[in-house]
Amino acid sequence: MVFSLLAGLSMALSRDSDAGRGTGPAWSSNLDLKAPITTWDEGIPLGNGLTGGLLWGGGNQLNVSLDRGDLWDERPAKGMQWDKFTYANLVRMVQARDRSGIDDIFERAYYDVHPSKLPGGRLVLDLGPRQVQSFGLDLKGAEGQVQLAAGDRIRAWWLGRDQVGRLWVPGSQPVGIKLMTPGMVATQGSQDVGPDSRGVGLLGYPPAKFGDGEGLYWYDQEAADGLRYVVMAGVKSAADGQHIVTTITSTADGPDPVAVAKQRLRAVLTRPLTTALKDHQAWWSDFWATSGVRLPEAHIQRQYDFVRYLYGSGSRRGAPPMPLQGVWTADAGSLPPWKGDYHNDLNTQMTYMGYQGAGQWDAGLSYLDFLWERRPRFQRFAREFYGTEGLSTPGVMTLSGEPLAGWVQYSLSPTMTAWSAHLFYLHWRYTADDEFLRTRAYPWCREAAECIAALLKPDADGRLVLPTSSSPEIFDNSDRAWLKPNSNYDLMSMRMLFLSLVEMATAVGDKDEAAKWQKLSDDLGDYHVREDGTLRLNSEEDLPGSHRHLSNLMGLHPFNLIHPEGGYEDRKRIRASLAEWESKGTQGWVGYSFSWMSALQARMGNAEEAHRLLDIYAQAFVLRNGFHANGDQTDKGYSGFRYRPFTLEGNFLAMNAVHEMLLQSWSPTPGKLDSEVVRVFPAVPDAWRDVEFNDLRAEGGYRVSATRRQGVTVHVKVVASRAGTLRLRNNFDDRFAWLNQQPRSVGPDLVFTVQAGEVIEGVITE
Repeated sequence: MVFSLLAGLSMALSRDSDAGRGTGPAWSSNLDLKAPITTWDEGIPLGNGLTGGLLWGGGNQLNVSLDRGDLWDERPAKGMQWDKFTYANLVRMVQARDRSGIDDIFERAYYDVHPSKLPGGRLVLDLGPRQVQSFGLDLKGAEGQVQLAAGDRIRAWWLGRDQVGRLWVPGSQPVGIKLMTPGMVATQGSQDVGPDSRGVGLLGYPPAKFGDGEGLYWYDQEAADGLRYVVMAGVKSAADGQHIVTTITSTADGPDPVAVAKQRLRAVLTRPLTTALKDHQAWWSDFWATSGVRLPEAHIQRQYDFVRYLYGSGSRRGAPPMPLQGVWTADAGSLPPWKGDYHNDLNTQMTYMGYQGAGQWDAGLSYLDFLWERRPRFQRFAREFYGTEGLSTPGVMTLSGEPLAGWVQYSLSPTMTAWSAHLFYLHWRYTADDEFLRTRAYPWCREAAECIAALLKPDADGRLVLPTSSSPEIFDNSDRAWLKPNSNYDLMSMRMLFLSLVEMATAVGDKDEAAKWQKLSDDLGDYHVREDGTLRLNSEEDLPGSHRHLSNLMGLHPFNLIHPEGGYEDRKRIRASLAEWESKGTQGWVGYSFSWMSALQARMGNAEEAHRLLDIYAQAFVLRNGFHANGDQTDKGYSGFRYRPFTLEGNFLAMNAVHEMLLQSWSPTPGKLDSEVVRVFPAVPDAWRDVEFNDLRAEGGYRVSATRRQGVTVHVKVVASRAGTLRLRNNFDDRFAWLNQQPRSVGPDLVFTVQAGEVIEGVITE
């Protein structure tokens, strides 16, 4: 009955939503928000990687907040003493408890108004007598929509090839157009957008120069260090309505950004809308075709689809990667919260933890290319700051990779580089791209490890330790945040990097290098635990209370150093550590804490707890447009934080949590090449009795599709990208049959020998 059942299953799947088969989100995932939207951070997000827009407003006014990813004021903070800005000085001041010296030399870089990400500006459309009724986002077509009370609908797209936003306003009624600089927005009353935000007027720029002519309107803003940027809009009346286009150009595009903007907009306005949309629709069709997930809960499905959309609109190869707010910088007359920078103590790494499972390589390479291209700057930072060879990424940095410092326990911690390096390793493991290994992943990770290794010295017990240590963001910016080396966070980050390099060196055939990195990992010693197995912060400190950053649990997730398959001691540590975190409560958590802990619980096989936390996140820590808000938006007591600054990492951790529930492929023996195990539906809660996914990616270069019906896995298909050994965890019903190759049973796994392009498929029998 195998083949007849498979045919019946195929017919059943064809009747279901296409969302699980990689053809794009179902209409039920689209946004539909009643007007008015009174604040920019709840607007409809559109983007093409380099530029972005937010649609919001009400009455007869439509606001379009405009942003561009590489708009930065990179001037160093005033009074920086770069000759004293060294790790040796920092270590000396930490040992001397010289807090004022640390503030003066290191923290100054962060607390001046610059460096900072810059907002672009705002386009305001006066719709005359027409009133805005609602706002929408068609995820599949990446189309923003503004429903008018008269029945007309404004449509908007951010076109990647042309680098423009394009809006179509139907009807013959003329549209009033006004451009507003961030400074003009500020005069209307700035909005508090979150910590460390400052007014744009403090930058000291001269007033923007406004111009218009031949249906074009613009302002030309002189910024700093030779940067000029131009925000321009154009309008063309046609029989079907008003066609409005907008763009942001800068001196990065050429010496005359006004001329570049004019040429760009005129070219687009002469092209029929159908022609302009052809490339746009084809790009998004390819994007959604990569993979698909179908979940039984609408609010979690909606969040998952929205987050995938954010990858397509906010992170494309050739454009800067997403910082804290992506290409949707605060439009409130102020600079963005936390300077809109690149935070490498969690935010950037977790923002790029969802793309691997979905196979969105272009989105991920935006960040990896960014890190690779700044390799010379990171090499110089290693030499000038740490006094070592190799490379190091500042824990908090600008677009060009300059250190921003701030809370120096974390912003100038060498192990943040190890966490960034982990993304190179994961990209290689998921793509099985040996060329990427040889030319990008191995060189970058090796140099990152060389810098860290040069800082390590044996302590009295012979364990290799760093000169300073911390556990982000425990004890905030107090003296107590300096922990006796090594913290478990530092230890786990270094061990994962060193073991990754063992695999990489083995893959390229360098046995001596593999042995070197293995010894460094061994010489770090064991993790710091209490007698009952609870993971401590370090050898002296325990988790002091509820906290947002799961820093002492890094070995559980995102790393696979401590896991349920690691034997009695690992399981003891997992149970005790999770029990301690639970006992501390969630009052110190923010939004990303819930989505991260959801992913971690799924990795540990705790399906119901993973689902509970993901459900809380999706209901309490997102704004109504889907953006992650750091504080609890429901006042239900989930967190002591009630504020609403939006950052992106919580969104992408939620996507990662879904992947961890549906498909896992980590190795139970990190450091051993090609030892990953593919686990289908490893942490699916009872609420997800009917669930499916198509072409999710697994380590080893596998594409995996699977369907679960009434709590039973009924179909699995694995496509191999290269020859090798596929280990598939045998959690299938006894009725499961394999169609084209019979596996060997090895322990808990089914083992297949596969060739490149080979398909392994199984289905449940009657």
